[in-house]
Amino acid sequence: MSSRGQWRIHLILIVAATLMVVPFVWQILTAFKTSNEVASLPPTIVPATPSLVGFDTFFASVPFWAQFTVSATSLALRVAGQVLVAALAGYAFARLRFPGRNVIFALFVLMLMVPSQLFVLGQFDIMKELGLLNTVPALAIPGVFSAFGTFLMRQAFITMPKEYEEAAQLDGAGTLRIFWRVMLPMARPMLAALAVLTSLYSWNDLLWPLIVTPAGDNRPLTVGLASMQGQFGTDYPALMAGALICTLPLVIVFIVLQRQFFAGIASSGLKG
Repeated sequence: MSSRGQWRIHLILIVAATLMVVPFVWQILTAFKTSNEVASLPPTIVPATPSLVGFDTFFASVPFWAQFTVSATSLALRVAGQVLVAALAGYAFARLRFPGRNVIFALFVLMLMVPSQLFVLGQFDIMKELGLLNTVPALAIPGVFSAFGTFLMRQAFITMPKEYEEAAQLDGAGTLRIFWRVMLPMARPMLAALAVLTSLYSWNDLLWPLIVTPAGDNRPLTVGLASMQGQFGTDYPALMAGALICTLPLVIVFIVLQRQFFAGIASSGLKG
Protein backbone atom coordinates (compact mmCIF):
# COMPACT_ATOMS: atom_id res chain seq x y z
CA MET A 1 0.00 0.00 0.00
CA SER A 2 1.31 3.46 -0.93
CA SER A 3 2.13 6.06 1.68
CA ARG A 4 -0.78 8.19 0.45
CA GLY A 5 -3.18 5.32 1.03
CA GLN A 6 -1.82 4.79 4.54
CA TRP A 7 -2.26 8.47 5.35
CA ARG A 8 -5.88 8.31 4.21
CA ILE A 9 -6.54 5.31 6.42
CA HIS A 10 -4.90 6.98 9.41
CA LEU A 11 -6.86 10.17 8.79
CA ILE A 12 -10.14 8.24 8.73
CA LEU A 13 -9.19 6.41 11.93
CA ILE A 14 -8.24 9.67 13.66
CA VAL A 15 -11.56 11.29 12.71
CA ALA A 16 -13.52 8.22 13.85
CA ALA A 17 -11.61 8.06 17.16
CA THR A 18 -12.23 11.76 17.74
CA LEU A 19 -15.97 11.37 17.16
CA MET A 20 -16.03 8.51 19.67
CA VAL A 21 -14.05 10.40 22.32
CA VAL A 22 -15.92 13.72 22.09
CA PRO A 23 -19.05 12.55 24.03
CA PHE A 24 -16.88 11.19 26.84
CA VAL A 25 -14.86 14.43 27.03
CA TRP A 26 -18.10 16.44 27.04
CA GLN A 27 -19.38 14.28 29.90
CA ILE A 28 -16.25 14.98 31.97
CA LEU A 29 -16.40 18.73 31.31
CA THR A 30 -20.13 18.87 32.15
CA ALA A 31 -19.55 17.06 35.44
CA PHE A 32 -17.36 19.95 36.61
CA LYS A 33 -19.69 22.73 35.43
CA THR A 34 -22.38 24.58 37.33
CA SER A 35 -26.06 24.51 36.38
CA ASN A 36 -25.79 28.07 35.03
CA GLU A 37 -22.91 27.11 32.74
CA VAL A 38 -24.83 24.12 31.39
CA ALA A 39 -27.87 26.31 30.57
CA SER A 40 -25.90 29.23 29.16
CA LEU A 41 -26.12 30.31 25.51
CA PRO A 42 -23.82 30.03 23.68
CA PRO A 43 -22.80 26.79 25.39
CA THR A 44 -19.82 26.85 27.74
CA ILE A 45 -17.33 24.22 26.63
CA VAL A 46 -14.71 24.48 29.37
CA PRO A 47 -15.94 25.38 32.87
CA ALA A 48 -14.64 28.75 34.01
CA THR A 49 -14.04 27.43 37.51
CA PRO A 50 -14.24 23.64 37.91
CA SER A 51 -16.87 22.81 40.52
CA LEU A 52 -17.53 19.66 42.54
CA VAL A 53 -21.15 20.61 43.24
CA GLY A 54 -22.37 18.01 40.74
CA PHE A 55 -20.55 15.22 42.60
CA ASP A 56 -21.91 16.44 45.95
CA THR A 57 -25.45 16.50 44.55
CA PHE A 58 -25.08 13.03 43.09
CA PHE A 59 -23.92 11.45 46.36
CA ALA A 60 -26.67 13.30 48.23
CA SER A 61 -29.39 12.12 45.81
CA VAL A 62 -28.39 8.49 45.31
CA PRO A 63 -27.51 5.82 47.93
CA PHE A 64 -24.32 5.17 46.01
CA TRP A 65 -22.63 2.48 48.09
CA ALA A 66 -25.80 0.42 48.51
CA GLN A 67 -26.57 0.53 44.79
CA PHE A 68 -22.92 0.01 43.86
CA THR A 69 -22.90 -3.16 45.98
CA VAL A 70 -26.03 -4.38 44.20
CA SER A 71 -24.55 -3.65 40.77
CA ALA A 72 -21.20 -5.26 41.59
CA THR A 73 -22.76 -8.37 43.17
CA SER A 74 -25.17 -8.79 40.27
CA LEU A 75 -22.33 -8.36 37.77
CA ALA A 76 -20.12 -10.92 39.54
CA LEU A 77 -22.91 -13.52 39.68
CA ARG A 78 -23.93 -12.90 36.10
CA VAL A 79 -20.41 -13.01 34.67
CA ALA A 80 -19.39 -16.13 36.63
CA GLY A 81 -22.61 -17.94 35.77
CA GLN A 82 -22.64 -17.01 32.10
CA VAL A 83 -18.97 -17.84 31.54
CA LEU A 84 -19.43 -21.27 33.13
CA VAL A 85 -22.72 -22.14 31.38
CA ALA A 86 -21.58 -20.79 28.00
CA ALA A 87 -18.27 -22.67 28.24
CA LEU A 88 -20.01 -25.96 29.05
CA ALA A 89 -22.63 -25.53 26.33
CA GLY A 90 -20.10 -24.30 23.77
CA TYR A 91 -17.84 -27.27 24.42
CA ALA A 92 -20.77 -29.67 24.07
CA PHE A 93 -21.83 -28.18 20.74
CA ALA A 94 -18.27 -28.07 19.42
CA ARG A 95 -16.85 -31.41 20.57
CA LEU A 96 -19.54 -33.83 21.68
CA ARG A 97 -21.80 -35.88 19.44
CA PHE A 98 -25.42 -36.30 20.54
CA PRO A 99 -28.81 -36.57 18.77
CA GLY A 100 -30.26 -33.25 17.64
CA ARG A 101 -27.05 -31.30 18.23
CA ASN A 102 -27.27 -29.25 15.04
CA VAL A 103 -30.99 -28.58 15.47
CA ILE A 104 -30.55 -27.37 19.05
CA PHE A 105 -27.63 -25.17 18.08
CA ALA A 106 -29.66 -23.70 15.21
CA LEU A 107 -32.35 -22.77 17.74
CA PHE A 108 -29.69 -21.07 19.85
CA VAL A 109 -28.57 -19.04 16.83
CA LEU A 110 -32.19 -18.12 16.05
CA MET A 111 -32.50 -16.70 19.58
CA LEU A 112 -29.89 -14.12 18.62
CA MET A 113 -32.36 -12.71 16.10
CA VAL A 114 -35.14 -12.26 18.67
CA PRO A 115 -35.20 -8.98 20.67
CA SER A 116 -34.42 -9.65 24.31
CA GLN A 117 -37.45 -7.57 25.35
CA LEU A 118 -39.72 -10.39 24.19
CA PHE A 119 -38.43 -12.62 27.00
CA VAL A 120 -39.11 -10.09 29.76
CA LEU A 121 -42.64 -11.24 30.62
CA GLY A 122 -41.64 -14.89 30.82
CA GLN A 123 -38.59 -14.12 32.92
CA PHE A 124 -40.65 -11.93 35.23
CA ASP A 125 -43.17 -14.74 35.79
CA ILE A 126 -40.36 -17.15 36.62
CA MET A 127 -38.77 -14.75 39.12
CA LYS A 128 -42.19 -14.10 40.68
CA GLU A 129 -42.95 -17.81 41.11
CA LEU A 130 -39.52 -18.31 42.68
CA GLY A 131 -40.15 -15.43 45.09
CA LEU A 132 -37.06 -13.55 43.94
CA LEU A 133 -38.57 -10.19 42.99
CA ASN A 134 -36.69 -7.18 44.37
CA THR A 135 -33.58 -9.28 45.10
CA VAL A 136 -30.07 -9.40 43.66
CA PRO A 137 -30.42 -12.96 42.26
CA ALA A 138 -33.37 -11.77 40.17
CA LEU A 139 -31.02 -9.32 38.45
CA ALA A 140 -28.40 -11.95 37.65
CA ILE A 141 -30.16 -15.26 36.96
CA PRO A 142 -31.76 -14.42 33.55
CA GLY A 143 -28.39 -13.18 32.27
CA VAL A 144 -26.63 -16.44 33.13
CA PHE A 145 -28.09 -18.10 30.02
CA SER A 146 -26.83 -16.47 26.83
CA ALA A 147 -27.19 -17.66 23.25
CA PHE A 148 -24.46 -15.25 22.17
CA GLY A 149 -22.08 -16.52 24.86
CA THR A 150 -22.74 -20.12 23.83
CA PHE A 151 -22.11 -19.27 20.18
CA LEU A 152 -18.90 -17.43 21.05
CA MET A 153 -17.52 -20.29 23.13
CA ARG A 154 -18.47 -22.86 20.49
CA GLN A 155 -16.43 -20.90 17.96
CA ALA A 156 -13.48 -20.93 20.36
CA PHE A 157 -13.59 -24.67 21.05
CA ILE A 158 -14.27 -25.72 17.46
CA THR A 159 -11.00 -24.15 16.26
CA MET A 160 -8.81 -26.03 18.78
CA PRO A 161 -6.77 -29.02 17.52
CA LYS A 162 -8.25 -32.43 18.31
CA GLU A 163 -4.82 -33.83 19.14
CA TYR A 164 -5.00 -32.36 22.65
CA GLU A 165 -8.20 -34.25 23.39
CA GLU A 166 -6.87 -37.46 21.88
CA ALA A 167 -3.71 -37.25 23.98
CA ALA A 168 -5.76 -36.71 27.13
CA GLN A 169 -8.02 -39.64 26.25
CA LEU A 170 -4.99 -41.90 25.85
CA ASP A 171 -3.96 -40.89 29.36
CA GLY A 172 -7.36 -42.04 30.63
CA ALA A 173 -9.00 -38.64 31.12
CA GLY A 174 -12.78 -38.44 30.90
CA THR A 175 -14.87 -35.83 29.09
CA LEU A 176 -15.29 -33.53 32.08
CA ARG A 177 -11.61 -33.70 32.99
CA ILE A 178 -10.58 -32.98 29.40
CA PHE A 179 -12.86 -29.97 29.38
CA TRP A 180 -11.68 -28.61 32.73
CA ARG A 181 -7.95 -29.38 32.56
CA VAL A 182 -7.17 -29.21 28.83
CA MET A 183 -9.69 -27.25 26.77
CA LEU A 184 -10.83 -24.58 29.23
CA PRO A 185 -7.32 -23.21 29.92
CA MET A 186 -6.76 -22.91 26.18
CA ALA A 187 -9.95 -20.83 25.89
CA ARG A 188 -8.87 -18.19 28.44
CA PRO A 189 -8.68 -15.34 25.88
CA MET A 190 -12.24 -16.00 24.72
CA LEU A 191 -13.41 -16.39 28.32
CA ALA A 192 -11.94 -12.96 29.06
CA ALA A 193 -13.66 -11.49 26.00
CA LEU A 194 -16.99 -12.96 27.08
CA ALA A 195 -16.45 -11.69 30.64
CA VAL A 196 -15.83 -8.14 29.37
CA LEU A 197 -18.87 -8.17 27.09
CA THR A 198 -21.08 -9.62 29.82
CA SER A 199 -19.80 -7.07 32.34
CA LEU A 200 -20.58 -4.24 29.95
CA TYR A 201 -24.13 -5.44 29.32
CA SER A 202 -24.83 -6.28 32.96
CA TRP A 203 -23.52 -2.98 34.32
CA ASN A 204 -25.49 -0.89 31.82
CA ASP A 205 -28.72 -2.90 31.91
CA LEU A 206 -31.71 -0.73 32.81
CA LEU A 207 -34.97 -2.29 31.60
CA TRP A 208 -34.75 -5.54 33.57
CA PRO A 209 -33.68 -3.89 36.88
CA LEU A 210 -36.55 -1.42 36.56
CA ILE A 211 -38.99 -4.32 36.32
CA VAL A 212 -37.72 -6.63 39.07
CA THR A 213 -36.36 -4.01 41.51
CA PRO A 214 -38.68 -1.01 41.12
CA ALA A 215 -37.91 0.48 44.54
CA GLY A 216 -35.68 0.21 47.60
CA ASP A 217 -31.94 -0.22 48.12
CA ASN A 218 -31.87 -3.36 45.94
CA ARG A 219 -31.79 -1.22 42.81
CA PRO A 220 -28.54 -1.02 40.81
CA LEU A 221 -26.77 2.20 39.85
CA THR A 222 -28.39 2.39 36.43
CA VAL A 223 -31.81 2.77 38.05
CA GLY A 224 -30.39 5.30 40.49
CA LEU A 225 -29.05 7.39 37.60
CA ALA A 226 -32.33 7.14 35.71
CA SER A 227 -34.21 8.41 38.78
CA MET A 228 -32.18 11.65 38.65
CA GLN A 229 -33.85 12.69 35.39
CA GLY A 230 -36.82 14.80 36.42
CA GLN A 231 -40.03 15.37 34.50
CA PHE A 232 -39.60 19.14 34.33
CA GLY A 233 -35.85 19.49 34.66
CA THR A 234 -32.58 17.62 35.13
CA ASP A 235 -29.45 18.57 37.04
CA TYR A 236 -27.01 17.70 34.26
CA PRO A 237 -23.78 18.33 36.20
CA ALA A 238 -24.96 15.89 38.88
CA LEU A 239 -26.14 13.40 36.26
CA MET A 240 -22.87 13.56 34.33
CA ALA A 241 -20.88 13.29 37.57
CA GLY A 242 -22.82 10.16 38.48
CA ALA A 243 -22.40 8.70 35.00
CA LEU A 244 -18.66 9.38 35.17
CA ILE A 245 -18.33 7.64 38.54
CA CYS A 246 -20.41 4.68 37.33
CA THR A 247 -18.25 4.35 34.21
CA LEU A 248 -14.98 3.97 36.10
CA PRO A 249 -15.49 0.30 37.20
CA LEU A 250 -16.03 -0.76 33.58
CA VAL A 251 -12.92 1.13 32.49
CA ILE A 252 -10.91 -0.69 35.17
CA VAL A 253 -12.29 -4.09 34.08
CA PHE A 254 -11.41 -3.37 30.47
CA ILE A 255 -7.89 -2.17 31.31
CA VAL A 256 -7.23 -5.34 33.32
CA LEU A 257 -8.59 -7.70 30.65
CA GLN A 258 -7.89 -5.76 27.45
CA ARG A 259 -5.02 -8.00 26.28
CA GLN A 260 -7.07 -11.18 26.75
CA PHE A 261 -10.13 -9.48 25.26
CA PHE A 262 -8.45 -8.59 21.97
CA ALA A 263 -6.68 -11.95 21.84
CA GLY A 264 -9.99 -13.73 22.29
CA ILE A 265 -11.76 -11.75 19.59
CA ALA A 266 -8.84 -12.24 17.19
CA SER A 267 -8.47 -15.98 17.85
CA SER A 268 -12.16 -16.84 17.55
CA GLY A 269 -12.18 -16.37 13.78
CA LEU A 270 -15.96 -16.87 13.87
CA LYS A 271 -15.53 -20.05 11.85
CA GLY A 272 -18.06 -22.65 11.68
